[in-house]
Amino acid sequence: MAVNLVPPKPEDLLPVKGAALGVAEAGVRKAERKDLLVLRLAEGASVAGVFTQNRFCAAPVIVCKENLALAQPIRALLVNTGNANAGTGDEGLARARQTCAELAVLLGCKPAQILPFSTGVIMEPLPLERIVAALPRALADCREDNWARAAEAIMTTDTVPKACSRRLSLSGKSVTVTGIAKGAGMIHPDMATMLGFVATDAAVSPAALQRMLALVAARSFNRITVDGDTSTNDSFMLIATGAAGTETITGEKHPDFALLAAAVGEVALRLAQAIIRDGEGATKFITVQVEGGANEAECSKVAYAIAHSPLVKTAFFASDPNLGRLLCAIGYAGIADLDVGRVQLYLDEVQVAKDGGRNPAYREEDGQRVMRQSEITVRVELGRGKAETTLWTCDLSHEYVSINADYRS
Repeated sequence: MAVNLVPPKPEDLLPVKGAALGVAEAGVRKAERKDLLVLRLAEGASVAGVFTQNRFCAAPVIVCKENLALAQPIRALLVNTGNANAGTGDEGLARARQTCAELAVLLGCKPAQILPFSTGVIMEPLPLERIVAALPRALADCREDNWARAAEAIMTTDTVPKACSRRLSLSGKSVTVTGIAKGAGMIHPDMATMLGFVATDAAVSPAALQRMLALVAARSFNRITVDGDTSTNDSFMLIATGAAGTETITGEKHPDFALLAAAVGEVALRLAQAIIRDGEGATKFITVQVEGGANEAECSKVAYAIAHSPLVKTAFFASDPNLGRLLCAIGYAGIADLDVGRVQLYLDEVQVAKDGGRNPAYREEDGQRVMRQSEITVRVELGRGKAETTLWTCDLSHEYVSINADYRS
Protein backbone atom coordinates (compact mmCIF):
# COMPACT_ATOMS: atom_id res chain seq x y z
CA MET A 1 0.00 0.00 0.00
CA ALA A 2 2.93 2.29 -0.76
CA VAL A 3 2.14 5.97 -1.42
CA ASN A 4 2.93 6.86 -5.03
CA LEU A 5 5.90 4.49 -5.10
CA VAL A 6 6.49 2.05 -7.94
CA PRO A 7 9.12 -0.68 -8.03
CA PRO A 8 12.36 0.32 -9.75
CA LYS A 9 12.94 -1.05 -13.24
CA PRO A 10 16.01 -3.30 -13.30
CA GLU A 11 17.24 -1.63 -16.47
CA ASP A 12 17.23 1.76 -14.72
CA LEU A 13 19.64 0.57 -12.04
CA LEU A 14 23.13 1.23 -13.33
CA PRO A 15 25.97 -1.20 -12.61
CA VAL A 16 28.78 0.15 -10.43
CA LYS A 17 32.17 -1.06 -11.63
CA GLY A 18 33.95 -2.92 -8.86
CA ALA A 19 30.78 -3.85 -6.94
CA ALA A 20 29.20 -7.25 -7.67
CA LEU A 21 26.05 -8.43 -5.93
CA GLY A 22 24.84 -11.98 -5.39
CA VAL A 23 21.54 -13.19 -3.93
CA ALA A 24 20.47 -16.53 -2.47
CA GLU A 25 17.55 -18.15 -0.66
CA ALA A 26 18.93 -19.31 2.69
CA GLY A 27 15.63 -19.99 4.46
CA VAL A 28 16.63 -17.74 7.35
CA ARG A 29 13.01 -17.37 8.43
CA LYS A 30 10.86 -18.42 5.49
CA ALA A 31 11.48 -20.84 2.66
CA GLU A 32 11.66 -19.80 -1.00
CA ARG A 33 12.43 -16.19 -0.25
CA LYS A 34 15.45 -14.12 -1.25
CA ASP A 35 17.05 -13.43 2.13
CA LEU A 36 20.83 -13.40 1.67
CA LEU A 37 22.96 -10.83 -0.15
CA VAL A 38 26.69 -10.71 -0.74
CA LEU A 39 28.10 -7.43 -2.06
CA ARG A 40 31.62 -8.22 -3.27
CA LEU A 41 34.08 -5.34 -3.70
CA ALA A 42 37.12 -4.90 -5.88
CA GLU A 43 40.46 -4.44 -4.20
CA GLY A 44 41.13 -0.85 -3.18
CA ALA A 45 37.51 0.10 -2.44
CA SER A 46 36.79 2.57 0.36
CA VAL A 47 33.89 1.91 2.74
CA ALA A 48 32.27 4.27 5.26
CA GLY A 49 29.38 3.64 7.62
CA VAL A 50 27.05 5.18 10.17
CA PHE A 51 25.07 3.08 12.61
CA THR A 52 22.21 3.08 15.09
CA GLN A 53 22.61 4.85 18.42
CA ASN A 54 20.33 2.32 20.13
CA ARG A 55 22.25 0.95 23.14
CA PHE A 56 20.85 -2.52 22.37
CA CYS A 57 22.55 -2.40 18.99
CA ALA A 58 22.65 -5.71 17.16
CA ALA A 59 25.62 -8.07 17.04
CA PRO A 60 26.37 -7.32 13.35
CA VAL A 61 26.50 -3.60 14.12
CA ILE A 62 29.13 -4.25 16.80
CA VAL A 63 31.16 -6.46 14.46
CA CYS A 64 30.89 -3.92 11.61
CA LYS A 65 32.26 -1.19 13.82
CA GLU A 66 35.08 -3.45 15.02
CA ASN A 67 36.09 -4.45 11.50
CA LEU A 68 35.94 -0.91 10.12
CA ALA A 69 38.10 0.33 13.01
CA LEU A 70 40.88 -2.07 11.94
CA ALA A 71 41.21 -0.05 8.71
CA GLN A 72 41.78 -3.13 6.57
CA PRO A 73 40.48 -3.13 2.99
CA ILE A 74 36.86 -4.32 3.01
CA ARG A 75 36.24 -7.07 0.45
CA ALA A 76 32.56 -7.85 0.96
CA LEU A 77 29.33 -6.99 2.74
CA LEU A 78 27.09 -9.83 3.91
CA VAL A 79 23.39 -9.12 4.54
CA ASN A 80 20.66 -11.42 5.82
CA THR A 81 16.97 -10.70 6.37
CA GLY A 82 14.51 -12.57 8.57
CA ASN A 83 16.65 -12.40 11.70
CA ALA A 84 18.10 -9.27 13.34
CA ASN A 85 20.67 -11.08 15.52
CA ALA A 86 19.90 -8.42 18.14
CA GLY A 87 19.40 -8.99 21.85
CA THR A 88 21.32 -12.25 21.43
CA GLY A 89 24.30 -11.62 23.74
CA ASP A 90 27.71 -13.23 23.34
CA GLU A 91 26.30 -16.06 21.24
CA GLY A 92 24.95 -13.56 18.73
CA LEU A 93 28.36 -11.91 18.47
CA ALA A 94 30.01 -15.27 17.94
CA ARG A 95 27.58 -16.16 15.16
CA ALA A 96 28.02 -12.78 13.43
CA ARG A 97 31.79 -13.23 13.52
CA GLN A 98 31.48 -16.77 12.22
CA THR A 99 29.51 -15.63 9.17
CA CYS A 100 32.40 -13.27 8.40
CA ALA A 101 34.92 -16.06 8.85
CA GLU A 102 33.03 -18.43 6.56
CA LEU A 103 32.69 -15.88 3.77
CA ALA A 104 36.34 -14.88 4.19
CA VAL A 105 37.42 -18.48 3.53
CA LEU A 106 35.45 -18.49 0.28
CA LEU A 107 36.92 -15.15 -0.80
CA GLY A 108 40.47 -15.81 0.35
CA CYS A 109 40.61 -12.83 2.70
CA LYS A 110 40.56 -12.12 6.43
CA PRO A 111 37.34 -12.19 8.50
CA ALA A 112 37.96 -8.55 9.44
CA GLN A 113 37.56 -7.66 5.75
CA ILE A 114 33.89 -8.71 5.83
CA LEU A 115 31.08 -6.49 7.14
CA PRO A 116 27.92 -8.31 8.37
CA PHE A 117 24.37 -6.88 8.43
CA SER A 118 21.14 -8.42 9.69
CA THR A 119 17.50 -7.35 9.83
CA GLY A 120 14.34 -9.03 11.02
CA VAL A 121 13.05 -10.47 14.28
CA ILE A 122 14.89 -9.42 17.47
CA MET A 123 16.01 -11.87 20.22
CA GLU A 124 16.05 -14.92 17.96
CA PRO A 125 19.29 -16.93 17.41
CA LEU A 126 20.83 -16.40 13.98
CA PRO A 127 20.49 -19.62 11.92
CA LEU A 128 24.21 -19.80 11.17
CA GLU A 129 24.19 -23.14 9.36
CA ARG A 130 21.56 -22.04 6.84
CA ILE A 131 23.42 -18.83 6.05
CA VAL A 132 26.77 -20.59 5.67
CA ALA A 133 25.23 -23.22 3.39
CA ALA A 134 23.83 -20.51 1.09
CA LEU A 135 27.05 -18.47 0.77
CA PRO A 136 28.40 -20.37 -2.28
CA ARG A 137 25.10 -19.82 -4.11
CA ALA A 138 25.19 -16.09 -3.36
CA LEU A 139 28.78 -15.84 -4.60
CA ALA A 140 27.94 -17.76 -7.76
CA ASP A 141 25.18 -15.21 -8.44
CA CYS A 142 27.49 -12.17 -8.08
CA ARG A 143 27.40 -9.70 -10.95
CA GLU A 144 27.52 -5.93 -11.28
CA ASP A 145 24.04 -5.60 -12.82
CA ASN A 146 22.24 -7.39 -9.96
CA TRP A 147 20.99 -4.35 -8.02
CA ALA A 148 17.27 -5.06 -8.58
CA ARG A 149 17.47 -8.57 -7.08
CA ALA A 150 19.64 -7.22 -4.27
CA ALA A 151 16.96 -4.66 -3.40
CA GLU A 152 14.42 -7.48 -3.12
CA ALA A 153 16.74 -9.62 -1.00
CA ILE A 154 17.00 -7.06 1.81
CA MET A 155 13.23 -6.46 2.20
CA THR A 156 11.34 -7.36 5.39
CA THR A 157 7.90 -5.73 5.81
CA ASP A 158 8.60 -3.58 2.76
CA THR A 159 6.01 -3.91 0.02
CA VAL A 160 8.19 -2.34 -2.69
CA PRO A 161 11.94 -2.74 -3.30
CA LYS A 162 13.84 0.53 -3.01
CA ALA A 163 16.66 1.40 -5.41
CA CYS A 164 17.81 4.18 -7.71
CA SER A 165 20.81 5.34 -9.75
CA ARG A 166 22.45 8.51 -10.97
CA ARG A 167 25.24 9.15 -13.46
CA LEU A 168 27.52 12.18 -13.51
CA SER A 169 30.80 13.36 -14.96
CA LEU A 170 33.85 13.95 -12.76
CA SER A 171 36.92 15.43 -14.42
CA GLY A 172 35.68 14.26 -17.79
CA LYS A 173 34.98 10.66 -16.75
CA SER A 174 31.58 9.01 -16.34
CA VAL A 175 30.78 8.03 -12.77
CA THR A 176 27.85 5.99 -11.46
CA VAL A 177 26.04 6.12 -8.11
CA THR A 178 23.56 3.33 -7.31
CA GLY A 179 21.89 2.51 -4.02
CA ILE A 180 19.38 0.23 -2.34
CA ALA A 181 17.61 0.46 1.01
CA LYS A 182 15.07 -1.39 3.12
CA GLY A 183 12.74 -0.18 5.81
CA ALA A 184 9.05 0.32 6.49
CA GLY A 185 8.60 0.16 10.26
CA MET A 186 10.65 0.83 13.39
CA ILE A 187 11.81 3.95 11.58
CA HIS A 188 13.27 6.87 13.52
CA PRO A 189 16.95 7.01 12.67
CA ASP A 190 19.60 8.38 14.98
CA MET A 191 22.42 8.17 12.45
CA ALA A 192 21.11 7.05 9.09
CA THR A 193 18.41 4.45 8.90
CA MET A 194 17.41 0.84 8.58
CA LEU A 195 19.70 -0.74 5.99
CA GLY A 196 21.00 1.41 3.18
CA PHE A 197 23.83 0.67 0.76
CA VAL A 198 25.04 3.23 -1.79
CA ALA A 199 28.00 2.60 -4.08
CA THR A 200 29.93 4.66 -6.60
CA ASP A 201 32.82 3.80 -8.88
CA ALA A 202 34.51 7.14 -8.17
CA ALA A 203 37.74 7.12 -6.17
CA VAL A 204 37.38 8.63 -2.68
CA SER A 205 39.72 8.37 0.29
CA PRO A 206 38.26 6.72 3.42
CA ALA A 207 38.31 9.95 5.42
CA ALA A 208 36.63 11.97 2.66
CA LEU A 209 34.07 9.21 2.15
CA GLN A 210 33.14 9.22 5.86
CA ARG A 211 32.72 12.99 5.77
CA MET A 212 30.56 12.75 2.65
CA LEU A 213 28.43 10.08 4.29
CA ALA A 214 27.84 12.20 7.39
CA LEU A 215 26.73 15.17 5.29
CA VAL A 216 24.42 13.04 3.15
CA ALA A 217 22.87 11.15 6.07
CA ALA A 218 22.05 14.38 7.89
CA ARG A 219 19.89 15.56 4.99
CA SER A 220 18.27 12.29 3.98
CA PHE A 221 18.06 9.24 6.22
CA ASN A 222 18.29 11.36 9.35
CA ARG A 223 15.22 13.31 8.29
CA ILE A 224 12.62 10.56 8.13
CA THR A 225 10.35 8.89 10.68
CA VAL A 226 7.53 6.38 10.45
CA ASP A 227 6.81 5.56 14.08
CA GLY A 228 9.50 7.12 16.26
CA ASP A 229 11.25 3.79 17.01
CA THR A 230 15.02 3.68 16.46
CA SER A 231 15.96 0.16 15.34
CA THR A 232 18.71 -1.97 16.87
CA ASN A 233 20.18 -2.65 13.42
CA ASP A 234 20.16 0.66 11.51
CA SER A 235 23.15 0.92 9.17
CA PHE A 236 23.91 3.15 6.19
CA MET A 237 27.00 2.36 4.14
CA LEU A 238 28.72 4.33 1.39
CA ILE A 239 31.16 2.54 -0.91
CA ALA A 240 33.62 4.01 -3.41
CA THR A 241 35.28 1.36 -5.58
CA GLY A 242 37.55 3.70 -7.56
CA ALA A 243 37.03 1.51 -10.64
CA ALA A 244 35.99 4.46 -12.85
CA GLY A 245 39.59 5.66 -12.86
CA THR A 246 38.88 9.14 -11.54
CA GLU A 247 41.29 11.22 -9.52
CA THR A 248 40.98 10.37 -5.82
CA ILE A 249 38.84 12.79 -3.83
CA THR A 250 40.79 13.39 -0.64
CA GLY A 251 38.67 16.00 1.13
CA GLU A 252 35.91 18.61 0.95
CA LYS A 253 38.16 21.09 -0.85
CA HIS A 254 38.66 18.76 -3.80
CA PRO A 255 36.74 20.18 -6.78
CA ASP A 256 34.82 16.91 -7.30
CA PHE A 257 33.73 16.47 -3.67
CA ALA A 258 30.63 18.66 -3.88
CA LEU A 259 29.56 17.19 -7.24
CA LEU A 260 29.77 13.62 -6.03
CA ALA A 261 28.21 14.46 -2.66
CA ALA A 262 25.25 16.02 -4.48
CA ALA A 263 24.70 12.88 -6.57
CA VAL A 264 25.07 10.58 -3.56
CA GLY A 265 22.73 12.87 -1.63
CA GLU A 266 20.11 12.71 -4.36
CA VAL A 267 20.19 8.90 -4.35
CA ALA A 268 20.06 8.77 -0.54
CA LEU A 269 17.13 11.20 -0.40
CA ARG A 270 15.17 9.19 -2.96
CA LEU A 271 15.77 6.03 -0.94
CA ALA A 272 14.88 7.70 2.36
CA GLN A 273 11.65 9.11 0.99
CA ALA A 274 10.82 5.72 -0.53
CA ILE A 275 10.99 4.25 2.97
CA ILE A 276 8.37 6.76 4.15
CA ARG A 277 6.19 6.17 1.10
CA ASP A 278 6.31 2.47 1.96
CA GLY A 279 5.83 3.00 5.70
CA GLU A 280 3.88 0.20 7.32
CA GLY A 281 0.22 0.82 6.55
CA ALA A 282 0.91 4.31 5.18
CA THR A 283 -1.71 6.06 3.06
CA LYS A 284 -0.26 9.59 3.20
CA PHE A 285 3.24 10.96 2.48
CA ILE A 286 3.73 14.04 4.66
CA THR A 287 6.42 16.70 4.39
CA VAL A 288 6.96 18.74 7.55
CA GLN A 289 8.71 22.08 7.05
CA VAL A 290 9.60 24.24 10.04
CA GLU A 291 10.93 27.73 9.30
CA GLY A 292 11.88 30.83 11.24
CA GLY A 293 13.60 29.06 14.11
CA ALA A 294 16.39 30.48 16.22
CA ASN A 295 18.47 27.43 15.24
CA GLU A 296 18.05 24.17 13.35
CA ALA A 297 17.87 22.11 16.55
CA GLU A 298 14.67 23.78 17.70
CA CYS A 299 13.19 23.49 14.22
CA SER A 300 13.87 19.75 14.39
CA LYS A 301 12.20 19.54 17.81
CA VAL A 302 9.01 21.02 16.40
CA ALA A 303 9.13 18.94 13.22
CA TYR A 304 9.56 15.66 15.11
CA ALA A 305 6.89 16.59 17.67
CA ILE A 306 4.44 16.89 14.79
CA ALA A 307 5.71 13.81 12.96
CA HIS A 308 5.65 11.56 16.04
CA SER A 309 2.27 12.56 17.44
CA PRO A 310 -0.17 9.61 17.19
CA LEU A 311 -3.05 12.10 17.33
CA VAL A 312 -1.66 14.08 14.40
CA LYS A 313 -0.87 10.95 12.40
CA THR A 314 -4.31 9.39 12.92
CA ALA A 315 -5.99 12.66 11.97
CA PHE A 316 -4.11 12.61 8.68
CA PHE A 317 -5.16 9.00 8.12
CA ALA A 318 -8.81 9.94 8.66
CA SER A 319 -8.49 13.15 6.58
CA ASP A 320 -9.89 14.88 9.66
CA PRO A 321 -8.84 18.54 9.92
CA ASN A 322 -8.59 18.38 13.71
CA LEU A 323 -5.71 20.80 13.42
CA GLY A 324 -5.53 21.86 17.03
CA ARG A 325 -3.48 18.68 17.37
CA LEU A 326 -0.76 20.32 15.27
CA LEU A 327 -0.68 23.42 17.48
CA CYS A 328 -0.58 21.18 20.54
CA ALA A 329 2.47 19.34 19.19
CA ILE A 330 4.24 22.61 18.40
CA GLY A 331 3.56 23.78 21.92
CA TYR A 332 5.06 20.75 23.68
CA ALA A 333 8.08 20.44 21.38
CA GLY A 334 10.37 21.88 24.04
CA ILE A 335 10.93 25.53 23.10
CA ALA A 336 10.51 27.10 26.53
CA ASP A 337 10.37 30.72 25.34
CA LEU A 338 8.23 30.16 22.25
CA ASP A 339 5.99 33.17 21.54
CA VAL A 340 2.89 31.39 20.26
CA GLY A 341 1.52 34.71 19.05
CA ARG A 342 4.10 34.65 16.25
CA VAL A 343 3.39 31.11 15.02
CA GLN A 344 1.83 30.58 11.59
CA LEU A 345 0.60 27.17 10.40
CA TYR A 346 -0.16 26.03 6.85
CA LEU A 347 -1.45 22.88 5.14
CA ASP A 348 -0.07 23.21 1.62
CA GLU A 349 -1.22 26.72 0.61
CA VAL A 350 -4.01 26.89 3.19
CA GLN A 351 -3.18 29.01 6.24
CA VAL A 352 -4.78 27.28 9.20
CA ALA A 353 -3.41 29.33 12.09
CA LYS A 354 -2.42 32.99 12.05
CA ASP A 355 -0.49 34.67 14.85
CA GLY A 356 -1.02 31.70 17.14
CA GLY A 357 -4.77 31.30 16.66
CA ARG A 358 -7.24 30.09 14.08
CA ASN A 359 -6.94 32.08 10.88
CA PRO A 360 -10.21 34.04 10.51
CA ALA A 361 -10.20 33.24 6.79
CA TYR A 362 -9.69 29.51 7.30
CA ARG A 363 -12.51 27.22 6.19
CA GLU A 364 -12.63 23.61 7.35
CA GLU A 365 -13.55 22.36 3.90
CA ASP A 366 -10.22 23.77 2.65
CA GLY A 367 -8.32 21.87 5.35
CA GLN A 368 -10.21 18.69 4.56
CA ARG A 369 -9.51 19.07 0.86
CA VAL A 370 -5.79 19.13 1.54
CA MET A 371 -5.91 16.28 4.04
CA ARG A 372 -7.66 14.02 1.53
CA GLN A 373 -4.59 14.21 -0.71
CA SER A 374 -2.04 11.40 -0.70
CA GLU A 375 0.81 13.94 -0.39
CA ILE A 376 0.61 16.83 2.07
CA THR A 377 2.96 19.56 3.27
CA VAL A 378 2.72 20.92 6.81
CA ARG A 379 4.54 24.22 7.12
CA VAL A 380 5.20 25.99 10.41
CA GLU A 381 6.64 29.50 10.78
CA LEU A 382 8.03 30.10 14.29
CA GLY A 383 8.90 33.79 13.88
CA ARG A 384 12.15 33.48 15.87
CA GLY A 385 14.96 33.62 13.30
CA LYS A 386 16.14 32.27 9.97
CA ALA A 387 16.83 28.58 10.71
CA GLU A 388 14.76 25.88 9.04
CA THR A 389 14.51 22.14 8.55
CA THR A 390 12.46 19.60 6.61
CA LEU A 391 11.60 16.01 7.39
CA TRP A 392 9.27 13.39 5.97
CA THR A 393 6.76 11.13 7.70
CA CYS A 394 3.50 9.27 7.07
CA ASP A 395 0.13 8.73 8.68
CA LEU A 396 -0.79 6.01 11.18
CA SER A 397 -3.45 3.55 10.02
CA HIS A 398 -5.27 0.44 11.18
CA GLU A 399 -2.96 -1.53 8.91
CA TYR A 400 0.13 -0.39 10.87
CA VAL A 401 -1.33 -1.97 14.00
CA SER A 402 -2.20 -5.18 12.14
CA ILE A 403 1.25 -5.52 10.57
CA ASN A 404 3.03 -5.13 13.88
CA ALA A 405 0.58 -7.21 15.87
CA ASP A 406 1.14 -10.13 13.47
CA TYR A 407 4.82 -9.52 12.68
CA ARG A 408 6.10 -12.84 14.04
CA SER A 409 3.12 -14.92 12.89
